[in-house]
Formats: sequence, structure tokens, C-alpha cells
Amino acid sequence: MSELQGGPGALFAIGGAEDKLKKRMVLQEFVEAAGGSKARIVVVPTASSLGPDIVDVYRALFAALGAESVVGVRPENREDADDPAFIAPLNDATGIFMTGGNQLKLAGVVTGTAFGRAVTAAHARGAAVGGTSAGASILAEHMIAFGRSGATPRQRMSQLAGGLGLVQGAIVDQHFAQRNRYGRLLSLVAQSPGLLGIGVDEDTAAVVRGTHLEVVGRGAVTIFDGTRITSNAHNAKRSEPILASGVVLHVLPATATFDLQNRVLLSYGPQPPAAEIAEMAAAEADLRRLAKEIAAEGVSPRYYAERKRREGRRTKSAKPATGSKSAAAGESRPGATEPIPAGADPDLPDRTRPEE
Repeated sequence: MSELQGGPGALFAIGGAEDKLKKRMVLQEFVEAAGGSKARIVVVPTASSLGPDIVDVYRALFAALGAESVVGVRPENREDADDPAFIAPLNDATGIFMTGGNQLKLAGVVTGTAFGRAVTAAHARGAAVGGTSAGASILAEHMIAFGRSGATPRQRMSQLAGGLGLVQGAIVDQHFAQRNRYGRLLSLVAQSPGLLGIGVDEDTAAVVRGTHLEVVGRGAVTIFDGTRITSNAHNAKRSEPILASGVVLHVLPATATFDLQNRVLLSYGPQPPAAEIAEMAAAEADLRRLAKEIAAEGVSPRYYAERKRREGRRTKSAKPATGSKSAAAGESRPGATEPIPAGADPDLPDRTRPEE
């Protein structure tokens, strides 16, 4: 068993896409909360559609940040989640980290099982428990299973599932500003005003210790407090817009501390220097460029052949007059030179990937 003492550990709700290349501020904070050089971290990749590589990535990251040991434990179904062999590593963990992916799968495997109870027990004895993207949503008692993006709250915009209940009285959403999830979180607050809506930006963590939430990272945490809300959520039909008047909005950048129980701002400090902000922006650009390069490795030869054929056809054809049908047709294909995933037909429309 872990020697941790002194009450419940910290909770890290990370909004996804945390910096893994340069400062790694959010992940460094998690390792420190898990014990620093004595940290024994269990990575739970159940939500992810990736194979062992996802564990290898976090193993390398946490080891580079000074953790003593990092192991992966991946229950794939509820039978696994009740198997003592999967639960045993949690009993000695000082940190438990759940990856991103499909949050409904994660909830379906973990909640209400011996594995989920072991995570809760580890937190109660002092282990840091956190997750990114899907792994952040499941920390709350009520988690968003899936939903639509958009700024306007609408009826039936999202659906809830049961979470671990480590963050009480709140709903946690992730990739918040980047995927425009204001509407769906606000719709849930309108339907359940007793719950705080907590939206976490990418490369940002809402770190909860007791009843206090502190913001770490380069983005912000947005909080909707519906204590005094006036809403028509009880009679709005189908996908109609929902009235949400009187909601108190808190946008909390790094260093801000918020009292979750009394729902008030406690403190905030100076923002990072401009040079540090520029360095974090450069890290984000590196991640996006790396993702494009990895994707390009899998582009099929058919794509390049099709692209070359189109370029040749455009070179031979005369420039169409303004307002002509051919000009309109050319403008309708702005993505003709964009990379196409391996195996995809360049003439077929892109499919939207499952939400994470």
C-alpha cells in the first residue's frame, strides 16, 4: 500500500492537448502532486482507441518529469474492471492518470466497478487523480457523455452519464474554447442549476484540492454558476434555444483560485511574462506541425496522383472570368490540396471523427 497520508489528494481535470514537448507545465504539476521523484503513476488508457503506444508516450513523459515508476493498466470491459489483477496496481499508486478518448466507454467500464472504487479509495488516501479530455470529464459525479458544439444553449444538446463523483456538485467539460462548447455546458446548468458548469481549455488544468479550484496552464477555466438562473429548460421543445438569464460567469486564467463551495473568486496573480506566453504558443505550433507530419506519413499514393492531375488541369485551363460558373466551381473545392487520410477516397466527403 502507498504511504500517502494527510487526506484526499489533488484532482486534475485537464482540458486535453496538454503540452508534451517543451515546458509541459500541466503534466509537471501532476507529477509533483503525485510525489515528484517518489511518484508511482498508473496510466489508465481505457478511453483511448490507440494501442500500447499511448501508454508508452505517457510513460516516457512522466519518467522525464522525474516520476519513480509508471505502469499502464487497461481494463476493456466491466469484467476486467472487477478483476483483482487490474486493481492491484492502484493500491500502491501515488498518482492515477486517465487518458483522453471516448468518455462514454470510460464511464461504461470504470463507474460502479471495483476498479472505479479503487480509484476513489486511492484519492481518499492522498493519491493525485487526474485525466485529460475524457479522463477529465469522468472526475465529476455527472459527466458529459457526448453532445454538440455551439455557443447557444439548446434543448437535447448533450447527454449525461455517471462519473466517479470525485468532483462534487459540478459538471466538467473539456476542449472548451477550442471546440466551442459553451452552449452545451450552459444548457446543462440551465437544466440542473444546482451544478456548477466547469469548462477547461486545452493545455490547461482545473486543479481541485478540497473545495478550492486553482487554474494551471496557458488557457482558462470557465465556470457557469446557475444559482439565480431564470430558465425555460423545463418546457423548451426538441432542439429549441434555452433561456438562461442571471447566470454568473467566471473566466479564470492561470493562477486564479476559486471557492467551489461558496462559488466566489478567492485570488489571482500576475500572468506569465510575454516571453513565456510566446514559448507556450511555439510549443502548440510544434504539436500541430508534428500531428500533420505524422498524418502525412499515411497518405495514400492515390491522393498525390489525384492532386497532380488536378494541378495539371488547372494549369492548362485558362483563368475563368469573374462570376463565371467555372470560377464558382473552383471556389467550391477549397480543400482540394489538403491531406487525405490513408485509404480515403479523395473524391468522397470527409467524415467527422467521433468526439473526444
